[in-house]
Amino acid sequence: MHVEQRYREALADVRRLVVKIGSRVLVQDSGRPDVRRMRALVGELAKLQRAGREVVVITSGAIGAGMEALGMSERPTRLPDLQMAAAVGQCRIISRYDELFGRAGCRVGQMLLTHGDFQHKLRLTNVRRTMENLVRHRVIPIINENDVVADEEIRADLALGDNDYLASLVVRLIRADLLVLLTTTDGLRDTSPGGRGRRIACIEEVTPKTLALVTGSHSRLSKGGMLTKLRAAQAVAKTGCTVVIADGRAPRIMTRIMDGENTGTMVLAG
Repeated sequence: MHVEQRYREALADVRRLVVKIGSRVLVQDSGRPDVRRMRALVGELAKLQRAGREVVVITSGAIGAGMEALGMSERPTRLPDLQMAAAVGQCRIISRYDELFGRAGCRVGQMLLTHGDFQHKLRLTNVRRTMENLVRHRVIPIINENDVVADEEIRADLALGDNDYLASLVVRLIRADLLVLLTTTDGLRDTSPGGRGRRIACIEEVTPKTLALVTGSHSRLSKGGMLTKLRAAQAVAKTGCTVVIADGRAPRIMTRIMDGENTGTMVLAG
C-alpha cells in the first residue's frame, strides 16, 4: 500500500488528538518564546477544533522560557534553580497560549501534572474528569509537567521522563485516537555513517531494532530525544492510538499531517 494512502486511512477517523509540542519548537536558542511559531501552530490547532475535532495540547518550554527571563545561559543543574525557572517560565508560556488561542476564538485551560498524579487513584480520577469536562465544553487543555513540585522528573534523563512520557499517559487516560509529537526533526531516520540517511515514513511496530536506530541527542533547553518519543509511541500504539513524529517548525505541519500527507514518521496503531 502506498505510504500516503496508509496515512490517510490511519487518520481519516481521528476524533480526539493529543499534540505534544517540544521545547525547541516553542522557544528560540535564547529561551525566549518563539511567538511566530506558536501563532502558526495555534492557528492550525484552532482550525482543527472548529472542524469538530477534540484537541489536547501537551506543552514543553517552561524551563527554557524561565531561563531566558532570569538571564540563565545554561540549563541549571540544581533542583531549586530548575523549579524557579519553571515557575517563571510557566507564566510566560501559558499567557502566550491564552492570548493566541483567544485571538483564534478558542478558550484554554491550564493543567499542571506530575507522574504521581497518574499513580494515585483519586487524583487520577480527578485529572480524567477535569480533562474530559474541558474537552466537552470546547476548552483546549494546555498540559505541562508541574516542574515546580516535581523532583526526579526534571533532574534526570529518565526513560519515562520528559513530556513525551506525560503525553503517552494522557493519551491512554482519555483514549485519544492520535498522538502527534512535534520536535525539530522530520521523524526517525535510518542513518548511515556518511550522511543523514533516509526518513522512515511508516513503522508497523516499535521493536528493539527500531530503538537501536536512535543515537540520542540533547540540547541545553530540553532533555527529551527520539528515544523517549519512540518509547511513548510504543506504549500508546498498543492501545490503538496512531502516532506521528514530525518537525514542528515545518510550515502547516498539523494541516499536512491531518490531510494525510507523507510527512514525519507514522507509528501505526497495534
